[in-house]
Amino acid sequence: MRDTSLVFPLRKDGSVLLGRKRRGMGLGKWNGFGGKIEPGETMRDCACRELQEECGLLARPDDLKAVGYLYFHQPSDPTWSHGGVIYFLHHWEGIISPSDEMEPAWFSMENLPYNDMWEADRIWLPMMLSGDQIHGVVYFGEDGNHVIDYFFEAVGKS
Repeated sequence: MRDTSLVFPLRKDGSVLLGRKRRGMGLGKWNGFGGKIEPGETMRDCACRELQEECGLLARPDDLKAVGYLYFHQPSDPTWSHGGVIYFLHHWEGIISPSDEMEPAWFSMENLPYNDMWEADRIWLPMMLSGDQIHGVVYFGEDGNHVIDYFFEAVGKS
């Protein structure tokens, strides 16, 4: 699989914009906005394109702050395994709007819907939101839906 980007817009009050997946892998789960890199794109270009497609926000590549690198490993299907760059975003333009793929909503830090997110997100997202830059690996079960193990390491401060 091609590498992916993931963007989490953050407001000055600390709230986080998430999107609930309306179709495809992760249906019903809350997550950041992102997807697969296309030929000729940089990862930052990919992140900006996916953000606009999924929730209508416009971002400049230079405004993305890389806060993590994760490798998503699927032992039963190595063609699915891929790397992902996670970004925080504090400056954007546009009006938030739902897409056929994502339903966006703002959440305060205290009320993030961790029970409706990927299992490993409950560990790495709070680490990043507290200021750690993270590298790690997430291992998925054969069904591609359940996390069976993970390893995260703080490699610096954002």
